[in-house]
Amino acid sequence: MKRVVFGIARAGCCGASLLAVLLTTAVAAGQGWEGDILQEERGSLHATVGVTWDSKYLWRGFDIFDDESVTHLSLDLNLWDTGFGAGVVGHRANSSGFEDRERWDGTFYYQGTSGEGDVWATNFRIGYVYYYYPELNDGESLNMQEGQLVLSWPNLLAVPGLQPSYALIAIGQADTPSAIADGGSGLLHIAMLDYSFATPGFMPGTDEQIFVLHGELVYNDDVTITPSRPRNDWTVVYANPPHAFSNAVLGASTDFALDPDGRLVLSPSVYYQITLDDAINEDDSEFWVSVGLKYTF
Repeated sequence: MKRVVFGIARAGCCGASLLAVLLTTAVAAGQGWEGDILQEERGSLHATVGVTWDSKYLWRGFDIFDDESVTHLSLDLNLWDTGFGAGVVGHRANSSGFEDRERWDGTFYYQGTSGEGDVWATNFRIGYVYYYYPELNDGESLNMQEGQLVLSWPNLLAVPGLQPSYALIAIGQADTPSAIADGGSGLLHIAMLDYSFATPGFMPGTDEQIFVLHGELVYNDDVTITPSRPRNDWTVVYANPPHAFSNAVLGASTDFALDPDGRLVLSPSVYYQITLDDAINEDDSEFWVSVGLKYTF
């Protein structure tokens, strides 16, 4: 029997990044890409801890720290092979002046596989995420919460290694009153396509190297994450959320096992975003690199 694990950060967008979509939460440990669903054999209770450096942090199309680099810290727990798991990811800019934007994401989820071995076999994940901003003044809140459904179909397409995924995100303010523009409440529809392929291994002791090419298209239905007007560290705000396709992302990633058991893994990746609606990002395009290190025990 298999258990389904999500890769972080490689996100939001992917996103930084749930841990492994959300952590791998995504993109991103930082990025947490919501459709990055992987499989590995079931085991006992275990944890994955990680640290990721991103040259910039793009999350659901938004440039969280205005082109500054960021460090993500992550912890993901597999709860006794029940399919349930919990995780936390922290995001903090490596430059001063962004303290109010520091964010910690707490996640609880259930994941599994339906119809294993069939053409329509489906990996699924149902999760709840709470987004907490610890550095705001008393009485101020940008905290948000979301429910998410992530589906992936590993056997659907005839091309080996080509896998479509879909994420439905319902997100909104967690507190009342809230400083988020329009409450931030809305839906995100994220369509994803991943292609994995192998080349001869070029690390000592490895027979092959696996690469993953990732693409996604996001439809934003009334979601924003910024205050309604500039304040403190938030100099650029997006107060009028769109009802449109907001952004597309292309990426490539791979993993390098740094120990014989494959518990310590280095994960470099590159991403390129095309902004389709300036209601979420004033830059037409974004490019960033990410380097993650995680250990499973």
